[in-house]
Amino acid sequence: MLSLTSLPAHADDEPVTLPPLALELADDVACTEASDTTAESRPWTWRALQLTRARQLSSGEGVTVGVVGTGVGTDVPALSGRLTAVGEAGVDCVGHGSFAAGLIAGAAAEDGAVAGVAPAAEVVAARATTERGAPDAATAAAGVRAAVEGGASVIWLGVALRGQHDGLTEAVDEALAADVVVVAPAAPDVSPEQLPAGEELPPRDYWPAAMPQVLSVLDFGPQDVRADGAPLPLAADLAAPGGDVVGIGPEGQGHFLGTGPSLAAAHVAGAAALVRSHAPELDREEVVERLLRPAYPDVVPRLDVVASLTSFLGRPVALPEPEPAVVPPPAPAEPATRALWTAGVGVAVVLVVGALIAVVPRGKARGWRPAGAPAGGGLPDGRALARRP
Repeated sequence: MLSLTSLPAHADDEPVTLPPLALELADDVACTEASDTTAESRPWTWRALQLTRARQLSSGEGVTVGVVGTGVGTDVPALSGRLTAVGEAGVDCVGHGSFAAGLIAGAAAEDGAVAGVAPAAEVVAARATTERGAPDAATAAAGVRAAVEGGASVIWLGVALRGQHDGLTEAVDEALAADVVVVAPAAPDVSPEQLPAGEELPPRDYWPAAMPQVLSVLDFGPQDVRADGAPLPLAADLAAPGGDVVGIGPEGQGHFLGTGPSLAAAHVAGAAALVRSHAPELDREEVVERLLRPAYPDVVPRLDVVASLTSFLGRPVALPEPEPAVVPPPAPAEPATRALWTAGVGVAVVLVVGALIAVVPRGKARGWRPAGAPAGGGLPDGRALARRP
């Protein structure tokens, strides 16, 4: 049992204790049963993926995601009515495939806090492992082909193999040629007891993530770190939340706690479903570009779901041709001349009126005598002003 200290049931309660997610079962170990513990508050991944904002833009409706792993339990309530299982993939003895399917497309139970990235997407489940969870290249190749035949436009392939296998490579190439986005973990999941004490494994390629057109994903945890000694790839396209992740089991409504690149890849597969639903006109390469280009810059760029939904990349926007500009003809000369004459006359009238306003009062005050004339109407030399008979 692992203690999930970052996910209290309520603000003042003790931390919830969730059972760990199994990766592979020994022959003498019973199949994983339903968890009897339910997380009652949203896990840290909800905020890291900005799912509240993303849901305002897309929920994955109209998109089918292939979940190729240990299978997906057909009685999982979070996928009710949206799950199709190919062959024996409807039985998930391990629980890992069901967990991943829940991260991709699980719907929250009533008043529930845990849900997938694209809760309206359809899921087609196929096997990539044995019944006990051991990866198998031939089974994975058949699972990829079954997912494509089932209508998947996004495939989560939850295995990371140490060597290249021709049959699996061919099946993945066929899926890519069919315009399917293929997402895979850049390195294998490893349980804590499998990690080498005080020793780091050298980075190496893992397949099919090392294929150039497969979207390879690495994980990080709530403290932005990975488990000490966890396997590293030579390169990865994206990083996404994958440490201390809360998810569903193969049956029931209880939750488990898991860590690993395959869970980070499930989150990216869910984001791809959101993009394909939001912009169905985009082809596979354009969807991948929408996930990669706006990613938050880091050693391995980090998935930014909202930016992937809101960025407009790739195709140039076609603008309409502008209409020819229309230059108005020059105004006729005669009206302009008349306007100038009218303005000139108006100015002259204003000047005359202004002069009269200034002169008339002064003339009255002097009795209309010339300037310098003595009072009484005489001339300047003292002679009387003669009146005209």
